[in-house]
Amino acid sequence: MMDCTRVNWEALDALIIDFVSSENLVVEEEADANSSPSPSSSSSPPCISSSSYHARLIIRRIRNSIESGEIQKAIDILRSHAPFVLDDHRILFRLQKQKFIELLRKGRDEDRAAAIHCLRTCVAPSALDAYPEAYEEFKHLLLALIYDKDDQTSPVANEWAEKRRYEMAGVMSSILRASLQAYDPLFSMTLRYLISIHKGFCFHQGISSAVSDLTHRLLLEERDPPATPLESMYEAPPFDEVDIQALAHAVELTRQGAVDSMKFAKGDLFQAFQNELCRMQLDVSVLDELVKEYCIYRGIVESEMQMITGPVKRNQFEVAHRLSRHCSAEIDLNTSQHSDVEDNSMLDGSHVNDEEMSSKEGGEVGYGSEPTNVSEDCSNSWSNKGENTRALVRIRSHMNCESNKRKRWRGRVDETDRLPDPSFSKSETGIEDKYEIALALKELVSRGMVAEAVCEISAMDSDFFTQNPSLHFHLKQVEFLKLVSAGDHNGALKVACSHLGPLAAKDQSLLKTMKETLLVLLQPDNENTTGKDLPLNDLANTLQVSVGNRLGIEEPQLMKIIRATLHSHTEWFKLQMCKDRFSNLLKIDSLKDVNTDLIGAIRSRSNKENNTNLSSQLTTTSSSTMTSDDGGSSSLMMTTQTSSREALWEESAILKVMEFLALSRSDAIQLLSQYNGNAEAVIQQLFG
Repeated sequence: MMDCTRVNWEALDALIIDFVSSENLVVEEEADANSSPSPSSSSSPPCISSSSYHARLIIRRIRNSIESGEIQKAIDILRSHAPFVLDDHRILFRLQKQKFIELLRKGRDEDRAAAIHCLRTCVAPSALDAYPEAYEEFKHLLLALIYDKDDQTSPVANEWAEKRRYEMAGVMSSILRASLQAYDPLFSMTLRYLISIHKGFCFHQGISSAVSDLTHRLLLEERDPPATPLESMYEAPPFDEVDIQALAHAVELTRQGAVDSMKFAKGDLFQAFQNELCRMQLDVSVLDELVKEYCIYRGIVESEMQMITGPVKRNQFEVAHRLSRHCSAEIDLNTSQHSDVEDNSMLDGSHVNDEEMSSKEGGEVGYGSEPTNVSEDCSNSWSNKGENTRALVRIRSHMNCESNKRKRWRGRVDETDRLPDPSFSKSETGIEDKYEIALALKELVSRGMVAEAVCEISAMDSDFFTQNPSLHFHLKQVEFLKLVSAGDHNGALKVACSHLGPLAAKDQSLLKTMKETLLVLLQPDNENTTGKDLPLNDLANTLQVSVGNRLGIEEPQLMKIIRATLHSHTEWFKLQMCKDRFSNLLKIDSLKDVNTDLIGAIRSRSNKENNTNLSSQLTTTSSSTMTSDDGGSSSLMMTTQTSSREALWEESAILKVMEFLALSRSDAIQLLSQYNGNAEAVIQQLFG
């Protein structure tokens, strides 16, 4: 399945940093191992508190104890950390029943005696207060004393089944998560939701998924059993049907299942949604490997080689830096001189092959397509370890720093850190420098130092921009805007004549952008902020992927999953003809918020500065309009991503058909369109 969805990788970075910090998977390079983890930047969302992490550890210990048959150990942990759970006699009775079975399962005489003692002192008393059917269940349980555990035809075969352990462990996990507010990190829940929608969309449309193998390994089919609402909630007031249907379709529940989930959450839709998401089971080992690969690629954590070499690696860069001083002045660090060097040495590289340009798609998405196949004709400079090291020193010298501080991967270990395997081959060491080059170039562009980045890339691979003309155009566009901002109109025109013009002449889709870029020259001299605060993150990320592919670095699998699932999410809610009620909660809107329009950003900032009062009035009017109906949620669903056909039918009619026929929103709307919006006619026709 092909998609053209662009992703805000900076937003994903923030979610990942929150995830690895919340799960204690990383440690700061120079931080005390006993200190609480924290994100690396203030732009990241706040990490889940240490108490939440502690609560999740408790839940994990209880779950593992029950799954391994150590019921008394689980009860002891509950008494120490969550005694209120045992106040529910239903839960206590089920635990005591399982404890009795596990004692019998051991088969020794002393364990049999302990099982009978458990019956007298624990199971029988708790059966009296649990629920009306409990005493009958207690008498049925006695049959386990005379039927063997291996007898599959016995009336208590289900009591002996080990799957009972996993069912109980799942129920306990569901109850404890909600009671202790110990939900999984946001990224974990977002990933569950996106993958489940992706699977449903592919099945509904009858299409195959390019990431199906990964998603099936990552998101398991099993779910934890739902937590049972308290008896006091059985007569709960009716919930809003909009909320019930939203929950049922979001996490694939029956209507009654959604009602029960709302009861357990005491009517809180978003808490019920989180409860249901956390019931979905992820393969944690697969998830951790995907996250680790992504973190290394994005420079969030140190690579395996950096973990081992530490100061030795830094010393190598210092030696290379000293050696580079004796080399001929390959790069002039002055930005204006960079432009001159590029104009003379890269003019030939700006002439793009006609056949390559004609093979591009007619419409450009963002900053151009990112290569999916690793180039087979990499220049020698890309694969030369010594040259890569020298290039890396030069690139970092532009930023006046070696690299950003990174976290060290720790993994899910409770006692001591697991050291990485020190057996690295020369090829793996070479890959290390290539990762660093791609990251350093991304950092240069994100800081607006595009002239330096272009010059370094061209020095290493003169064919790179011939194969990535759209990316070259947008890098030169940033350089043009920065020169205009600095008042160097002659330098800006030189960049336009030498690069923007020839590139746009080869690709007609770039002509409109070039014209809008040239209009910036007409901006008054006193408004010289053109090149400041440009949305460069997406351009920098595109460059990282393109350079990585050229260097032989494969894109992380997690990036492929996120790109595919976000595309499915967008298409699915187009079919449903409504807005996703939960996308903001899970930061899905942030992941899709990609700004690639440099000129638009300049205009937006200019309008904001020149029309502050008008902008404020418009914002106030817009806000009041959006929140005028029922707090805004219902009207927003009806006004966002809707078709003209949907607007013809009342929301109550759509919900009625969805409820009675257990249909999706889009199917309900299609049926209503056949009966002129009459819900009763639809239902009567199908049941009549």
